[in-house]
Amino acid sequence: MTIGEGVVTAVTVSPLPPAAPAATAAGAESVAQLDAALTGCRACPRLVAWREEVGQVKRRAFAAWDYWSRPVPGLGPATAPLVIVGLAPAAHGGNRTGRAFTGDPAGDVLFAALHDVGLATHPTSTRRDDGTELVGVRITMPVHCAPPDNKPTTAERDACRPWLVRELELMRPTTRAILTFGGFAWQTLLPILAEAGWRVPRPRPAFGHGAEVELEHAADGLTVRLIGCFHPSHRNIATRTLTPAMLRAVLAQAALAAGLPQQSGRQR
Repeated sequence: MTIGEGVVTAVTVSPLPPAAPAATAAGAESVAQLDAALTGCRACPRLVAWREEVGQVKRRAFAAWDYWSRPVPGLGPATAPLVIVGLAPAAHGGNRTGRAFTGDPAGDVLFAALHDVGLATHPTSTRRDDGTELVGVRITMPVHCAPPDNKPTTAERDACRPWLVRELELMRPTTRAILTFGGFAWQTLLPILAEAGWRVPRPRPAFGHGAEVELEHAADGLTVRLIGCFHPSHRNIATRTLTPAMLRAVLAQAALAAGLPQQSGRQR
């Protein structure tokens, strides 16, 4: 296999049948079972080829690393009242470390902000075993494999969808707020929430930084607050589309909506 400009050639993979993620995810009886099953998924040939080739070629700075090169599961307690939904793992971030937002520039900004508002035990996270834990929050994503150019296809997004649907179903008894990073996550999440039983209004609410909408579940009337936030990508931070202060403010907004204790005195 070779990599060039985000294109993988001469690929040989053994993908799961298209129905396998849906059947496997639906059979998970706990978030831990779901995470374990997810890490063995090979349903998307392009993503399987890319994640594994990146782990072989590596980046010079990480030449000594044994890359994870598998689907990256969610991070954080299964009973968290706040769920953060990102996009997909970074090729040399989560795809290398095996943990969401760990080891890449977006994660550096995010973990610092999470710590500032009391949602993480440390302000940095560089590897799976570094001791950093999330407090009252779980991070997940609609696409669990690193995509070329950070752009999953519609088919790849849809193939991965059952994992997030089941994760949200399993977490529903304790989920009180969901924070989405970027318009892709917001638009992807709305039909997933509808499939998981929440009543999504028509027309569908538009994404915006700080946008907030309340959704009610059809089964029992429990509500969840859906909140939007610009993605803490390197580009958004560099252009100041999103600043650390803006990120802290939305995280605090989401923590409040989730009923988590408010922190003070940590902001920088």
